[in-house]
Amino acid sequence: MQDNAVQDDAALFDELPVIREQLMAAIGLRIVGQVDVIEQMLIALFARGHCLFIGVPGLAKTLLVSSTASALGLDSGRVQFTPDLMPADITGTEVLEEDRATGLRTMRFIRGPVFTNLLLADEINRTPPKTQAALLQAMQERQVTAAGKTWDLDAPFQVFATQNPIEQEGTYPLPEAELDRFMFSIHVDYPTEEEEIEVVERTTVGRQEEITAVLSREKLLALQDAVRRMPYPDDVKRYAVRLARASRPGPDAPDFINRYLQWGAGPRASQYLFLGARVRAALHGQDTTDIKDVQAVARGVLSHRMVRNFQAEAEGIRALDIVERLLGQVSTK
Repeated sequence: MQDNAVQDDAALFDELPVIREQLMAAIGLRIVGQVDVIEQMLIALFARGHCLFIGVPGLAKTLLVSSTASALGLDSGRVQFTPDLMPADITGTEVLEEDRATGLRTMRFIRGPVFTNLLLADEINRTPPKTQAALLQAMQERQVTAAGKTWDLDAPFQVFATQNPIEQEGTYPLPEAELDRFMFSIHVDYPTEEEEIEVVERTTVGRQEEITAVLSREKLLALQDAVRRMPYPDDVKRYAVRLARASRPGPDAPDFINRYLQWGAGPRASQYLFLGARVRAALHGQDTTDIKDVQAVARGVLSHRMVRNFQAEAEGIRALDIVERLLGQVSTK
């Protein structure tokens, strides 16, 4: 029985690099460039993680998420976060219904947009923390409690949120507890000149390409389970934990960590570094996970989990700068 399971996993691992290329090609029908962004998003997707996309308007963050849902054949929902959005607008609400024949009145729960596979939380920082908190249970437990009852969300359930880092008027910083639930924070940058020329041509001439699903929901769930069983050396696990722990200020932390950070990354960072590294290795057809895979996902996992102090802000030290220095100092042995 165990031999059959190993053979099944091996077959799935053989398929993953091909599926990765198919997904990249399908998403590329609408998205120009952004290869690194798509790569990180796919890692989070197969790891069952949530993503926070950070970038200025017009960089196709919303289109990227909708294109990914189309390529996967998943149900998707979109919530435009605004200052007047209420928690019930996300989770759902109870309505009073009357049977015209009998006059009997009953309460019925109408499910909100969170009841989907891939939820796009657009401009998530434009709504108050009270409303943002409506996502916390869904993101962690994959459940929703409303109207005195708890519902399980259908698998897979993942939140892909967008945030504009420039316009801060009328926005609310994401609470640390919410940020920590995102596997990756992915910074979406401007396209190159050639990429921007292609964007202009695609969007102003002709019609938008249709995306055909290249992966079924059942196959996605099987792959998400399989990557968690991927072989790994013990030193990779220890390096992931060591990297996360080195980000926490204290007597054993590097000097620059104590100088620039109030708080470092918690245990979820260790979990996501380790899991993300294994998924990346599987997507690239590797037989096992390497320390380089941990380093490749470290920026997306750690940067939004570091709380900088006044000293860092005064000197213009970004969280990404601190991660780079950390990668250079933490021993790989």
